[in-house]
Amino acid sequence: MCGIIGYIGKRQAAPILLQGLRRLEYRGYDSSGMAISDHSTLAMTKCVGKIENLAEKMKTSHLPGSVGIAHTRWATHGGVTELNAHPHTGNKGKLVLVHNGIIENYRELKDQLGPEHHFTSETDSEVLAHLIEREFDLQEQKNCEGLRKAVGCGLSHVKGTYGIVVMHEDVPDCLITARMGSPIVVGVGKDENYIASDATPILAYTRDVLFLDDGEIAEVKENNVRLFTLKDEIVSKKVEEIHWNDEQAEKQGFPHFMLKEIHDQPTVFEDAIRGRFNMAEGTAVLGGLNMTEQQMRDINRVIFIACGTASYAGMVGKYAFERLAGIPAEVDVASEFRYRDPIIDEKTLVFVMSQSGETADTLAALREAKRKGAFVRGIVNVIGSTISRETDGGTYIHAGAELAVASTKAYTNMVTVALLYALQFGRARRVSIATGQRMLNAFLEIPEKMNWILSQKDSIKEIAEKYKDYKNFLFLGRGINYPVALEGSLKLKEISYIHAEAYPGGEMKHGPLALISEDFPTFAIMPQNQLYEKMRSNIEEIRARKGKVILIATQGDERAKELAEDVIYVPAMKELLEPLLNTIPLQLFSYYVAVALKRDVDRPRNLAKSVTVE
Repeated sequence: MCGIIGYIGKRQAAPILLQGLRRLEYRGYDSSGMAISDHSTLAMTKCVGKIENLAEKMKTSHLPGSVGIAHTRWATHGGVTELNAHPHTGNKGKLVLVHNGIIENYRELKDQLGPEHHFTSETDSEVLAHLIEREFDLQEQKNCEGLRKAVGCGLSHVKGTYGIVVMHEDVPDCLITARMGSPIVVGVGKDENYIASDATPILAYTRDVLFLDDGEIAEVKENNVRLFTLKDEIVSKKVEEIHWNDEQAEKQGFPHFMLKEIHDQPTVFEDAIRGRFNMAEGTAVLGGLNMTEQQMRDINRVIFIACGTASYAGMVGKYAFERLAGIPAEVDVASEFRYRDPIIDEKTLVFVMSQSGETADTLAALREAKRKGAFVRGIVNVIGSTISRETDGGTYIHAGAELAVASTKAYTNMVTVALLYALQFGRARRVSIATGQRMLNAFLEIPEKMNWILSQKDSIKEIAEKYKDYKNFLFLGRGINYPVALEGSLKLKEISYIHAEAYPGGEMKHGPLALISEDFPTFAIMPQNQLYEKMRSNIEEIRARKGKVILIATQGDERAKELAEDVIYVPAMKELLEPLLNTIPLQLFSYYVAVALKRDVDRPRNLAKSVTVE
């Protein structure tokens, strides 16, 4: 969950690395550091805290040179200290390494290295630096090839996950990078090349990239990139083009990335559905499914596997698959899936959902599902990510670069793709053309209705400021709006640090009602759908106990005002598509509460965007 950036070329490396770290700060922000070579010596600086602390420190640090690596850390092994910050050096201080991942056997490796190795940090990463430096000292060739072989030999002893970049004072003309379970991207430029943990920091310089797969290692020079396996076999791979541009990764005048990304939703929703439905046939057309209609009809179970926000998108997919396709569906938290011996077979369709496409738990679940013979399909955002490469098909959600830690537009587009898949299966099995066409027409109305909700943001801001000092919140929804309540609760926790819980409305009498008081407000979702009266009764129970209520209600529902201190209206929508609209007020509410409390909205404490370790 850390960020890596490396550069080799003719320009000064420090400004490029620093800017890259700023772009990667969503991956880690406990500490940061960089090491730069001027082709004769290595210089290094580190700092605790945010990237700007490092930038300030560098004003008095002279770090010339055109080769360098840098890192922003989210602590796993060892506390947040300058000694634990990356880069780490080997025993002699000549080899420098940055690492993302977890080395599970680092204690054993430390013991094997012996007492002559002196460690200055508490991290597992430093052990890697010592191990690879020792292997380099044993190599006859003291050049780039020798350094690559040393990295390969060192990593052969490692158990765990890693994305690493290595440089050595005696080999100033190359960087070595390798991956196992933690993403690495090589950016290919003209007489310069880049290495990063994802494409975001290199988009300002090149869109041509090589994605490393697990077990691959690369020699990166300023005018050449060579790929190998860890067994020293040559790998041939085509350069791919990333279609995101640098401008998409900027705030575009918004005070925070999160607010920008909330406002991106009408546009990226259109990107998610463009070219993916056939109105004449009343069906979605997601070619990445890679299944025949007979295979689709043979599926007797669907499982959505995901973590956090993505799992709530999967819950919406569960409701939609059961309603439209008549297929039993369930949602599994990825971190639990492979530890409970799941019962799946060749008639099971598994969707793995992840914004980054690199989520460690989801990747492990993907591999377990494939081993058991299921159809496994990915729903991801990042092109070329590991999940997209390891599944046998799937769909990109086309949300564009999402830089705030708290997911907004990626969640919306995951929901969109799950709904489209449900319609595609529904039409193959039991949904009529007319019903399918009505669904598709409703999809086409979504962007305009999203924009209408966004135009109400000032009134939502007023409500948020009114409730910012409450310490507890309850979120309620029923049916397909229950996952919306879960997502609203998560957003408030993530960026405001306010305790929040979410329940189905019908569960109130089974325990949670005991929590209700004047100091424990409820945010309820009550659109005019088949569960309207049921939900209304649940809210009446809260009102009877003097609980304060904020309500999301359908535009024109005047009765809603009888139940709540505050009402946020949303346009009417077909029930299965309601989450696409009802989530936006919850995102805005959480955002404005966090701003009022002066939280770091884009970089909430203890969290990172891409969870690449278990």
